[in-house]
Amino acid sequence: MNKNLGILLLFAVVFLLTASLSDNFLDPYNLRNLIQRASLFGLIGLGVSFVIITGGIDLSLGSVIGLVASLMPLLMVEYNLSASVTLMIVFLLVLTIGLVHGFLIAVMRLQPFVVTLCGLMIYRGLARWLTGDNSPGMGQFKELRQLSIYRLPLGQWPVIGKLPGIGQFELPVTLLVLLTVAIAAAVFLNLTVYGRYLLALGRNEQAARFSGINTRGMIFVAYIACSLITGLAAVLFVLDTPAVQPDSYGSFYELYAIAAAVLGGCSLRGGEGSVWGVLIGAAILQLLFNAIGILGIPSTLEFAIAGLVILVGAIADEAIRQIVNRRRAASIKVSG
Repeated sequence: MNKNLGILLLFAVVFLLTASLSDNFLDPYNLRNLIQRASLFGLIGLGVSFVIITGGIDLSLGSVIGLVASLMPLLMVEYNLSASVTLMIVFLLVLTIGLVHGFLIAVMRLQPFVVTLCGLMIYRGLARWLTGDNSPGMGQFKELRQLSIYRLPLGQWPVIGKLPGIGQFELPVTLLVLLTVAIAAAVFLNLTVYGRYLLALGRNEQAARFSGINTRGMIFVAYIACSLITGLAAVLFVLDTPAVQPDSYGSFYELYAIAAAVLGGCSLRGGEGSVWGVLIGAAILQLLFNAIGILGIPSTLEFAIAGLVILVGAIADEAIRQIVNRRRAASIKVSG
């Protein structure tokens, strides 16, 4: 909880600082875009947090998003499949990806870094091959795109709509999707025995196995959850985009997801993570990117900022771990 309060304070500081430096920051259009981006990247941040909690990593998220974003318009335009059939195929695909990752990591005992790095290249290659490197898009499916681009007018809500300056604001529906997934993830991780199993697996896999936990099964759960949440995010991403480039769409999204998770309190060593911390971390990251554009800072610094966030998070995690270990050792020495 202390970590969550710390990053929430950081979010407030960056938000207020950006608002004070730019008159355009609080423009409703800019805030809607900020919420939309934070919601979409918050979803993939939640997805990757499941595998980070187990001590793993998933570098293929961006390519999975690129594959789904290329496949959906291909199925609906070239093959005239219905939206329901297309979505079924997409989620079966990402489920299969999660199962394959889980099998290679849990059963074959391959390193998550190697498995998902190979996945990054394989899925990107498949996206380019299936589409012939063309630029498919969902621009013509206006009704379907409402699943991602619809805005909820707050003025229609009985109490909120009467608040000054709020009644005219429109809330992106993707935020509600994110909150729904986040609540489900929080319940799973904090209120179920399987969530505790995941945390125990991340802290010490061997000890978890000796205590009777099906560690292989929990690794499967983590990578399947990651793939399914990423698949949902990919659908919303492509519906939010008129056209995509198969060779680049989704590139480096895994970097943003990992940065959000680390900034939100997930330890890269595993065994620690907070759903709400990840959401705040994603919001901070997108807020920083938004501030870059608003304040006229060169956009080429985006990757530098994301990398710096991961580095600072890793340094903070190591520093906190060492402090906790020293205090624990001191308390044991005193009690002994």
